[in-house]
Amino acid sequence: SKLINKMSGINQEKIFDTIESYGYDDIILMPGFIDFGVNDVNLKTKLTKNIEINIPIISSPMDTVTETDMAIQMALLGGIGIIHGNNTIETQINMVKQVKRYRNGIIRNPIQFKPEDTIEKAQEIRKKYGYGTFPVTEEGKSGTKWLGIISKVEIDFVEGTNKHNLIKDIMKKDDIYYQYDDIGIDKAYKYIKEKGLNTLPLIDKDKNLVGIIHRKDLLHNIDYPLSSKDKGGHLLVGAAISTGKDSYERVKNLVEAGVDVVVIDSAQGNSTFQINLIKHIKSNYNIDIIAGNVVTLEQATNLINVGADALRVGMGIGSICTTQEVCGVGRGQASAIYHISNKLNIPVIADGGIRGSGTIVKALSLGASSVMCGNLLAGTDEAPGNFFYENGTRLKKYRGMGSLESQKMAMTSKSRYLSSDDAPIVSQGVDGCITAKGKLSTLFNHIVQGIKHGMQDLGKINLFNLHKERVKLELRRAGALYEGGVHSLYNYNKNSY
Repeated sequence: SKLINKMSGINQEKIFDTIESYGYDDIILMPGFIDFGVNDVNLKTKLTKNIEINIPIISSPMDTVTETDMAIQMALLGGIGIIHGNNTIETQINMVKQVKRYRNGIIRNPIQFKPEDTIEKAQEIRKKYGYGTFPVTEEGKSGTKWLGIISKVEIDFVEGTNKHNLIKDIMKKDDIYYQYDDIGIDKAYKYIKEKGLNTLPLIDKDKNLVGIIHRKDLLHNIDYPLSSKDKGGHLLVGAAISTGKDSYERVKNLVEAGVDVVVIDSAQGNSTFQINLIKHIKSNYNIDIIAGNVVTLEQATNLINVGADALRVGMGIGSICTTQEVCGVGRGQASAIYHISNKLNIPVIADGGIRGSGTIVKALSLGASSVMCGNLLAGTDEAPGNFFYENGTRLKKYRGMGSLESQKMAMTSKSRYLSSDDAPIVSQGVDGCITAKGKLSTLFNHIVQGIKHGMQDLGKINLFNLHKERVKLELRRAGALYEGGVHSLYNYNKNSY
C-alpha cells in the first residue's frame, strides 16, 4: 500500500513549498475513484464570503470582455460578470441597472410614465433599455395610483408629429389583469402562466403601484435554473473600480444602483491606496469587496486584515498581460493559487492563464473557489465591440487593460497601474484581435461540461470535497506536456506531420 500511495502522485505541499514557481502546464492532476455520474457533479461555490454562485466562472472587468450583454448572460448561466470601469460613472451605473432590471422577480421601482408624457419619450426609453411594457401611474413613480400600461405594440410604429401625442391617448386601461402586493412571487408566476399574461402589475389596497412582474422572468426560471440571483430574484452583477480619483464617488453610485459586489481592479493590490479604499467602503457601505491582485501571503494578509471578502490572484500571466516582462514581477499562477488558498481562509479567484476547462479544473484543484476569464470569453457575441473580417476570418478586438490603447482612454487603466496623469504611459499589456466564438451560452456550456468531466475523473462530486482533500499531482517534463496535447496528425496545409 505504501508503494501504491507513492506511485499515485505527490501531495501538493511537497511541490509548492519550495523556491520554484510553477504554472498550470507544469503540473498534471492524478485521477481518483469514480462512483457517480458526470451530471451529478455540483459546481456551486463561494464567490465571496457572503455570495454564492452555481458555476465558478467570472467574466473579467476588461473593456473588450464585460459590459451589459456579457454580464446578463453570465448571470443567467450561473456565473457572474464584472462590468469594467474604463468608462464614465454614468455609463457604468447604467450598465449595472440594466443587468439588475433584466431578470427581476418583482420589480419594485420599474420605469414608468405619467399620462402627460409623450409617445416620443416612451420610444426613447424603450430604445435605451430594450423593454417592451411599461406601467402608467398618476405621477410617473411608484406609490402613486396605477392607471394602465403601454407596450411596444402601441408605441413602436408611431412616427412624425404623432410622436408628440400623449401616452394617455394610447395606453391600455381596461380589462388589464393585476394582483395585490401580498400575492407572493410563486403565486404570481402561477397566475401569469394561467392567464397567459406578459405583465402583471402589483398594487396596494388603494390601487397605488408597488411593483410589476414580467412573463419573461417566469421563462427564465425554466430556461436558466442555475442563474445567479440575489434575494429579490434579480441577477447578480459586479463592477470594477480603481484606486484613482473618482473611485470614492464611483463606489457610492454603484451601491445606490444595486451592484452586488465591487472589484478593486489593480495589478498590484498591496498598496496604501487599496487599503484605504477598502477601509472607506467597509465603513460606509454594506457590500462585499473582491480585492487584489495578489500572489503572495504578505500581499493577501494586508488586504484581508482591512476587510476583503475575496481575493483575486494572479499577476502578469494573462494572455495579453506583459507585467512580468516589463516589470520583472509576478509569480507562476499554480504556485500563487496554492499558497494563497492553502494558507488563508478566504475565497480565491484565479485570475489569468485560463485557456479552457482543463486549466479551470487545475485552478480549482489547487484551492481556487472560482476562476476569472478574459481571453476565454472574448470574441463571443456578447463581448463588447463589433466584428470585422481579415483574410476571411471573423474577428473582434481584444486588449489588456494595461495596453497603450486602453490606458489612453484614461478612465481607470492608468490608476490600475498606479500611474500619474503626467507620467509617460508604460504598456503592461498588448492589444490585438481574437477569433469570433459565437454565442456565449454554447461556449459556456461546453466549458462547464468539461469541468464536470474533470471533477469526475478526480473522483470529486463537488468543490467542497475537492478542497477538503486536495488531489495529488505530479510535475511533468516537456515530453509529457507534448504527449498531453494534440500531436502526430498530418497537416494538409503544410504537407507534414
